[in-house]
Amino acid sequence: MAQLLEKAKEFVAEKIAGIPKPEATVTDVDLKDVNRSSVEYLVKVSVTNPYPHPLPICDITFSLKSSGREIASGKIPDPGSLKGKDVTELDVPVVVPHSIIVSLARDIGSDWDIDYELQLVLIIDLPIVGNISIPASSKGEIKLPTLKDIF
Repeated sequence: MAQLLEKAKEFVAEKIAGIPKPEATVTDVDLKDVNRSSVEYLVKVSVTNPYPHPLPICDITFSLKSSGREIASGKIPDPGSLKGKDVTELDVPVVVPHSIIVSLARDIGSDWDIDYELQLVLIIDLPIVGNISIPASSKGEIKLPTLKDIF
């Protein structure tokens, strides 16, 4: 009986490993808003759903790092769902307080930007299988707002 149960587990694991999964890609990181306390960036994420039916997104978590330090992180609960057999564009707002930007003065220095590393994880609810994590990441430079952007 134990051997039969073990074979069944292996069979199910093999079948689940071969199932196509949604894929996420960070397509853009852009300045959205500047206010007295923070700078808000908008991260655009493109998610491809290989299934013919919509899939609910449980939540999105993100971490924005610069110079090895985390400068922003957060979680967006229940951001909607992925369209069936289509590409869904998601907007993820990332708020960076001015106090953290000031502490990155050396990196900002000459070129008025922040070198960043963004890690993002979408938790998708697949029927029967359960929740799966879809990672996406991006590295690049974020331009800081100038006085012209503020006023």
